[in-house]
Amino acid sequence: MEYVIENSKLKVSISTKGAQMKSIRNQAGKEFLWQGSKNTWEESAPNLFPYVGRLTKETYMFHGQEYHMGIHGFAMLKEFTILEQKEDCITFTLEDDEETRIQYPFSFQFCVTYRLQENEIIITYEVHNKGKKTMYFGLGGHPGFNVPMKDNLNFEDYVIEFEDQTEPIQIGMSEDCFVTENNRKFLLEEGKYLHLKHDLFDNDAIILKDMGKKVTLRSEKGKEEITMLFSNMKYLGIWHWPKTIVDYICIEPWTSLPSRKGIVEELTAQKDLIKLEAKRKYINRFSIRICS
Repeated sequence: MEYVIENSKLKVSISTKGAQMKSIRNQAGKEFLWQGSKNTWEESAPNLFPYVGRLTKETYMFHGQEYHMGIHGFAMLKEFTILEQKEDCITFTLEDDEETRIQYPFSFQFCVTYRLQENEIIITYEVHNKGKKTMYFGLGGHPGFNVPMKDNLNFEDYVIEFEDQTEPIQIGMSEDCFVTENNRKFLLEEGKYLHLKHDLFDNDAIILKDMGKKVTLRSEKGKEEITMLFSNMKYLGIWHWPKTIVDYICIEPWTSLPSRKGIVEELTAQKDLIKLEAKRKYINRFSIRICS
């Protein structure tokens, strides 16, 4: 089932499956969110919880016991319920159940709130640790945006613009998308631009840290812009389906990284996971600003 929130600037549709946005339109009806394709990527904007990326052998350890979980966790596959709804704001919630506890042995409530403020969508994540033991998790967003945003332009007409004086570091990744030790400086043109080309993603996602607090997807040949703001996210993934010509780009703010190459992670020892003590709450957010 899909629910709609809107204001004078934007109209956003969100599915109960994964609490995933399915449409972002301005009031003129222009669609900014990728609508999915069975030939490449079928999603639009999944929410990633309780893990980001791949686990080695789809396996991790927790206090000596082995658990198994697929890419990007299970939240994107689960049906959420509505906790609260207003005209311009809606909150979805997911709680642990028998199925999740097989993969992830924690008692939790994961809430995703979408709130419209003028031409901006503010996405807030809240994780409540309902149990008696400390939780370990990662989370993030994975929205895909239509590129080009204007009919007479091409994918290569667009750039991702970073903040001035940003010096991002690219996380070293193996060919099968696990973390290595080979981090390096990620050079931007004129110190701030990443010019989009399809072959940038032949080796899968570009994953960055120290990337500033916002980026803007835009073209000098069009007025439409999408700005992603992520002040409390440690990493940023930039991706489209590898070795393919497609009409979208994903800009993904994350709190943590995938597993290290060849290592089945002990959840309590993976350095960048969020550690949430019993009965405590964690909040993080990012936003999407549409200019058209």
